[in-house]
Amino acid sequence: MKVLIAVTHLLGTGHLARAMTLARAFVKGGHEVVVLSGGRPAPHLTGDDVPVVQLPSLASDGVDFSKLMTDLGVEADAAYLASRRNAMVHAVAEMQPDVVITELFPFGRRSLADEFRALLEAARDLAPRPVVLASVRDILAPPSKARKAALARDMLREFYDAVLVHSDPDLTRLEVSWPVTTDVSKKLRYTGYVAPAAPEPTTAGPGAGEVLVSAGGGSVGQALFECAILAAKRSPLRWRLLVGGADKEERIAALRAQANDPMITIEPVRPDFRQLLNNVTASVSMCGYNTALDVLQTGVPAVFVPFDDGGEVEQTLRARALSAQPGIEILSAADLSPETLMAEVKRAVAHGRRSASGLRMNGAAETVRIAEDMLASARA
Repeated sequence: MKVLIAVTHLLGTGHLARAMTLARAFVKGGHEVVVLSGGRPAPHLTGDDVPVVQLPSLASDGVDFSKLMTDLGVEADAAYLASRRNAMVHAVAEMQPDVVITELFPFGRRSLADEFRALLEAARDLAPRPVVLASVRDILAPPSKARKAALARDMLREFYDAVLVHSDPDLTRLEVSWPVTTDVSKKLRYTGYVAPAAPEPTTAGPGAGEVLVSAGGGSVGQALFECAILAAKRSPLRWRLLVGGADKEERIAALRAQANDPMITIEPVRPDFRQLLNNVTASVSMCGYNTALDVLQTGVPAVFVPFDDGGEVEQTLRARALSAQPGIEILSAADLSPETLMAEVKRAVAHGRRSASGLRMNGAAETVRIAEDMLASARA
């Protein structure tokens, strides 16, 4: 079958990472896949194994997701947004997909509702009509107004066959962060967590004996990195900071000047991040979906400092749910200091590594199975 996945990451790269993991699972299952990517290019996540159609890119203005910026750093105008809509509709007409998956929308990306509607209308006009699925992580940003939940519900009723919830319902149900009505509940399909295959355990290699500090692939985490440098100067361990975002080179240069210490490695985000987690003594990070799953899979002792700028609560809710696991500690941004960070790292390391057995990490393969079954039923 032919599968079209539409995703736009606006701040970090977590949404694109999850979409690429799903795409690779479909390819492994023998299916044809195209990813429509509308955020900034992220070469460390994409590759030649999955075709990626890069739309004219957008990024949010920090945590203001209603203000959309082009790659030139100016606010996107009507013509720019129209070019994205046209490219999405063209991709649907060219591919004639059997399955269409929208990442996060309609539960988020409301500022891009016009282009997603155009995509969905183009898909609905195909004959035969493709199966249309929404793809969401375990925790969503709760709607600030009832109207936002109602708009998502209306879109689901008009266009969607099901909602893929990439979570283990025994740990986190969608109701934790989103008001689920009876009609929406009937569309939910829990897949388990979407994560690549766990990296092979090693006893040596890059990162061995280090504390690894990361903040995803976006231009966030500056306060965390600056605090980590001060903590590292008091630590007997080596510390490694991985910096992302379009401005990573400038940020790395400034952080290296601040550190001025050979025991502190500061470098761009790495494609072998998950393997590093297998090797390091501890991880310090925010608590985005993909990083949280990497921590769970590898069993690394971890300190989560949830991203909460602009009143964001998603990562805090996720961190609280996961902190029931041994060796996972939470430190709020408000309480972050070199002293508190050192104390939480020490507490996490004291628990040692966890086993990943029993965790439902087969969400990508289960997504493929659900899509296959739904298409077969629709075409029967």
